[in-house]
Amino acid sequence: MAVTPPSAGPAALSPVVDGVRTREDAGSGGRSRGLARAALLTAALSVAASLLGLVRDQALARLFGAGSGTDAFLVAWTVPEFAATLLIEDGLAFALVPMFSLALARRARGTPGDPVRALVAATLPRLAPAFAAVAALTALTAPYLVRVLAPGLPDRALAVDCTRLTATCVLSFGLAGYASAALRAHRRFLAPAAIYVAYNTGIITTMFLCGGDWGVRAAALGVAVGGCLMVAVQLPALLGQVRRGPARRTGPAADGTRPLALALLGTVLLFALGRQSQVLIERFLASGLPAGAISHLNYAQKVAQIPMTLSLMLCTVTFPVVARALADGDTERARRRVERDVALAAHLVLLGAATVVACAPQLVGLLFQRGAFTPADTAATAGVMRVYALGLLAQTVVGALARTYFSAGRASWYPAAAMAAGLAATAVLGAGAVAAWGVRGLAAANAAGITVTAALLLAGTGRRAVPVRTGRVLAGLGRALAVAAVAAAAGAGVAARCPAPAAGLAAGAATVAAVFALTGAVLGVPGVATARDLLRTLRSTRTLRSVIPLPPTPPLSRRLPHGRFRRYRRFPRLRRPR
Repeated sequence: MAVTPPSAGPAALSPVVDGVRTREDAGSGGRSRGLARAALLTAALSVAASLLGLVRDQALARLFGAGSGTDAFLVAWTVPEFAATLLIEDGLAFALVPMFSLALARRARGTPGDPVRALVAATLPRLAPAFAAVAALTALTAPYLVRVLAPGLPDRALAVDCTRLTATCVLSFGLAGYASAALRAHRRFLAPAAIYVAYNTGIITTMFLCGGDWGVRAAALGVAVGGCLMVAVQLPALLGQVRRGPARRTGPAADGTRPLALALLGTVLLFALGRQSQVLIERFLASGLPAGAISHLNYAQKVAQIPMTLSLMLCTVTFPVVARALADGDTERARRRVERDVALAAHLVLLGAATVVACAPQLVGLLFQRGAFTPADTAATAGVMRVYALGLLAQTVVGALARTYFSAGRASWYPAAAMAAGLAATAVLGAGAVAAWGVRGLAAANAAGITVTAALLLAGTGRRAVPVRTGRVLAGLGRALAVAAVAAAAGAGVAARCPAPAAGLAAGAATVAAVFALTGAVLGVPGVATARDLLRTLRSTRTLRSVIPLPPTPPLSRRLPHGRFRRYRRFPRLRRPR
């Protein structure tokens, strides 16, 4: 349980991160160690999920290639992509994590009843039928959706069948997203981080078991199976957290536990819908291109976005921390946390983007070039991937800053307006570039549009969100972007000299990492110091002590936290004279 009842004593108010008490009363060091453990756990499972996602895409390419059949499935894939963004990653999380954080703060203050149970009772019975209704509506209107999403698609009947199978994920993703938001607010990250491992496992298994009889429809069936597994892996942990609250008969119902505000939910879902609509614009414009264009866009996007996904894991872990700080009225702590998150996430994604730009042909060749995926598909996908990488920094900044607008649990229309401006730029630029540059023009329009959104979100912080220092953030991002450009150029030169793809990828990635670190240290990029701080924090955790040994601690230091030092810190007059 994240926060135990106040009657258990002051020490019980310390939050627990997946069973490990972070001892928040011990200062920022305890909080940092708890967040480091959670970030490490989330990172490990995110890497595992990303690797399984690559295996999923490899299996799709190997079994079905990059033709009209995979194009039809990828149009149906729009449904789980939208559902994941709206119900798991951005939408429900932005709305529910602040609400659960506020309920946990009330529980810690001794509010009568259990605010967490009251919140669940007020929201889940209303949301679950809504998810089921939208899933049924999506299945019924599948022919019209396919016609709108991809009017030039050659095999519409296959796309309709796949869309009806993937429509089930609206219900399963909605329940999974609700459980993820509740568990993260409780500082429980193991089950939420494992959902995409279960999801991709379900898709891969179903494709290999049913691919011979069902064809590409087996991938759509796998989406339905994987969605059910996402709910199953979180249900025991969620029930455990809800049942461990104080008894319901401790007083009247907790005040302030109102149903989910429609204005808040509307603004969050509208922003998430706009963010995911970039994919709609791409596939709509690409549907008139030769067969395989949508598949090349999909493979390039999936691989290029891996650095962004991994860089945002820290923001996912710290979002409940920012929401809890605002619930407690500590705006300064929230600002420091957001600025550190943006700096570290930006530098991690720039390192990954530089690697993608430098080693795109080798990366695509090693991952996909087998079976029905030809060398021509490798060249086309690598070219698109390099262009996509230009927008990864903006994608990360949008993902990090969007949370700040909703972390206080208030409705804000500004993020949706900023996203609409970015979508307009993507649509206009994409329509003009697709005729001349094809799928690369669409990828460039995507990067330009999301950059517009990132600039607007950064400019809008202040009264609308956590008040970050815009000038300082921009200066750090500019220096980091210059470092990434130098590293990408150096890595591309080294990778091109190696004839073997594996050797080229290894040499190019190593060159990018070395040049990035050295250039960043010379230019004094703040993110390099931030990364060093994170490494020191991770080294101090018990999880990594066996991997990264620390020097032995003097005997006196080991005794300090147990009593004498804490008493002197609280009562300075009791300190002994030297």
